[in-house]
Order: sequence, then C-alpha cells, then structure tokens
Amino acid sequence: MPILVIFIVLSLVFYLFYKVKFVRSNKPAEKKWISSKSSISLGLFIALFGINQLFLFQTTVTYIVAAVFIIMGGLSIWSGWKAYKYFLPLAIEEAEHN
Repeated sequence: MPILVIFIVLSLVFYLFYKVKFVRSNKPAEKKWISSKSSISLGLFIALFGINQLFLFQTTVTYIVAAVFIIMGGLSIWSGWKAYKYFLPLAIEEAEHN
C-alpha cells in the first residue's frame, strides 16, 4: 500500500523534526511539549509500520509482531496526546512570560 508508505515516511520526518526542535529549545515546558509531539509522531510511525506489515506478509509471526507494533504505537500516541494536552497551557504561559 503506497499510501501507508507515504504516511510512514511523513511520521518519521515529523519525529526527526520535533527531535531537532527539542534539542534547540531552551525552555523546560516547551521542551516537554515538543517531546510529547515527537512521541505522537513516533507512535504513529510504529503503528503504521505494523499495519503495513499486515498487508505485506500473511504469516502467524507477522500477525503477532504487527499486533505488538500496533499496540505499542497506540500506547505511545495515547500517552503523547495526554502529555501534549497537559503541557500545552504550561508552554503557552512560559512563552508569554519570556
């Protein structure tokens, strides 16, 4: 599925983009906010990779590994989303004070 490959590459690019932004940031709340966005991107990458494997191979081992990837990616997306919602107001407040 070529559309999945495009989304996989885009999520990896966003992950790398946010990691570079994380290193360049000096504000603590902003760093955690950016880190949560990179966690969402990485989780999306892992989950989409697992979904892509389901289309490429149809073996029992692939189903197990893909399920693990999808679950781990989903958990990373979920925890990143919760952290994003928590740190967004703190990052906004930190940006207003500086």
